[in-house]
Amino acid sequence: MSIVRVALAIPLRRLFDYSVPQGATLPVIGSRVKVPFAKGEKVGLVVEHPSSSDVAEDKLKPFSESLDQTPLLPDSLFNLLNWASSYYHHSLGDVISQALPALLRKGEPARPKAIEAWRISETAMPINLDDYKRAPKQGVVLASLQQHSPLTEQQCKQQDLSRSAIKTLHDKGIIEKITIHPQAQLWASEDTNKQAPLQLNAEQAIAVAAINQHLGQFQAFLIEGITGSGKTEVYLNVIAEALARGTQALVLVPEIGLTPQTLARFSERFKVPVFAIHSGLNDNERLSAWLKAKRGEAGIIIGTRSAVFTPLAKPGVIIIDEEHDSSFKQQDSFRYHARDLAIVRGRMEKIPVVMGSATPSLESLQNALSGRYAHLSLKQRAGNALQAEQQLLDIRQQPLNSGLSPALIKAMRQELKAGRQVMLFLNRRGYAPALLCHECGHVCECERCEAYFTYHQQPRHLACHHCGSQKAVPQQCSQCGSTNLVTTGLGTEQLEEALLSIFPDYQVARIDRDSTRRKGSLEQLLDDIHQHRYQILLGTQMLAKGHHFPNVTLVALLDIDHALFCSDFRAPERLAQLYVQVAGRAGRANLLGKVILQSHHPEHELLQDLINNGYQHFARFALNERRDTELPPFSFQALFRFESVDGNAVQELSQQVYQLAQPLQQAGTWVFPPSPAPQARRAGKFRMQLLIQAEQRAPLHQLVHQLLPQLEAQKLSRKVRWSLDIDPYDMQ
Repeated sequence: MSIVRVALAIPLRRLFDYSVPQGATLPVIGSRVKVPFAKGEKVGLVVEHPSSSDVAEDKLKPFSESLDQTPLLPDSLFNLLNWASSYYHHSLGDVISQALPALLRKGEPARPKAIEAWRISETAMPINLDDYKRAPKQGVVLASLQQHSPLTEQQCKQQDLSRSAIKTLHDKGIIEKITIHPQAQLWASEDTNKQAPLQLNAEQAIAVAAINQHLGQFQAFLIEGITGSGKTEVYLNVIAEALARGTQALVLVPEIGLTPQTLARFSERFKVPVFAIHSGLNDNERLSAWLKAKRGEAGIIIGTRSAVFTPLAKPGVIIIDEEHDSSFKQQDSFRYHARDLAIVRGRMEKIPVVMGSATPSLESLQNALSGRYAHLSLKQRAGNALQAEQQLLDIRQQPLNSGLSPALIKAMRQELKAGRQVMLFLNRRGYAPALLCHECGHVCECERCEAYFTYHQQPRHLACHHCGSQKAVPQQCSQCGSTNLVTTGLGTEQLEEALLSIFPDYQVARIDRDSTRRKGSLEQLLDDIHQHRYQILLGTQMLAKGHHFPNVTLVALLDIDHALFCSDFRAPERLAQLYVQVAGRAGRANLLGKVILQSHHPEHELLQDLINNGYQHFARFALNERRDTELPPFSFQALFRFESVDGNAVQELSQQVYQLAQPLQQAGTWVFPPSPAPQARRAGKFRMQLLIQAEQRAPLHQLVHQLLPQLEAQKLSRKVRWSLDIDPYDMQ
């Protein structure tokens, strides 16, 4: 009996055996099959042809249908997914599933969809357009078909050809509908440049030369370049060389918001097809881009973290922009880090991986300083741009107008009168972070979380930013019945309202998750900012990452003091990165920029270090601190999370896992007792976590590998939702 071993998209860390139906051919490894599972059917990937099975022959079910004649994924990508499943101790089927477009997971064909098109019937040839003077719309259709045949439905729409005229011609048998199966259209590597590259400075030229020397072999590079130092121009020059060799480039960016501007810049520079892959695409768009990359039609693929799994016909280079960004870490289900997987993929594909950041993560910086990565520095701003002036503003005892100090308002007015743009950063959307009773002090809390409701005014409602629940704004206090309810704290909606009042002659652009929900709204806002339709820019982290606004000369950061006292050991690193990234938006052209940081704690050593010495000094000091305290990157961690509506069950299972892990400890590994998560209740569920730490990776993974089967054997493991996070980034 022929057997296929199949990986299915389920959380169970096991594979499933099926028999080959009589008369069917044996599916190749790496192809998809449809199989019976439970009471329905699932699509899985064949990973092995075992000679025998643990399941008795008469109990083996045959698979229902073979979906592919050839492997769906290249060998190197299939190996990467196997590696990721092993490293993150996650179900192989689920890993493979998350790497595939949704339509392929549903069993759709792994080929471009056939296109319907129109052409003139052979029986109607030749066509004399003079015969259609009394039917001009039909004449226009035929004229178009004579010039360009066949015409697809989309081309007919673009040319605004009359649908009724097309139908009439079809009914008469003058034109006919045909089906076109798209063929791969490969681009030529001889002439891929559309624009001439910019003149590189010495540092950029050295970086480009160093990377280009390693095209065709693996090497990880970290470009530590200050904001505005021209890292993107280095990427473009490296990509140009990779394209000239006939290979493809994969570019990872942290946010969807950065994709359109990156796409535009790369499309302006190169003649090759450039495609995006991110969660904002519909299923058909995503599959189309995925297939074009696999078939070699795409020269450059730009995408967010999941794009690291995009198959490439001829991989040449992987580039990770803003490599420090936490968006590269998946925070649920399959908790992978795209940057780390890109490094592994580069090694498997034998291609260079280029990481760039003004504020590199301490993990990457340590790898560079220790020699594991090649370390490239860009210390001067590109062109004639000067370093922005930085000012730490003490706002203690200052009268604040919606978080704005008199000194900041004065500085803003000065820049606005000069015809410049101003950017304000406030990382808190909504109108106010809390609604409280002025009589008894009661704060409106989310019933499902240990968190306060955020008050939104557009439209007016209360929302929990942790679990997503919403409710109408109450008319009176639920505790004392008072109608004297007031907001406290500052959000972007409130700041926008204040800015319009203080600066009535200027337009304010608010960019946060609420104002950019509609498709295309972010792109429109960014375009309007570049057209100078808005003079004041206000936003959350969406506005801070990677955007280039040449007319912004003043950047101010409001209300970030809370980050100075966070319990997470990564908080100082995140705050430093955030400050430098936001500050980097000021004075990016030939205009002198200024950065103002308002604080109630101007004497804090972190702020003083950043202002006076910069991120490079801070990062190296922080690395020494991490080394002394044996924290990552000088140790390795695995975090078990447990959650359930039954708080006792959560405590009991986490304690059981702790007891099971104790005898598995080796020298240099530590299992810490379970503790409540920083947010101990979220979305109605009680939450606990258990941290395992080790001096070396191997003992950590060995302990986890031994512990998981014992955890899965516990009865409570089926009642309590639990997850494992290797190399956790967020301890929340």
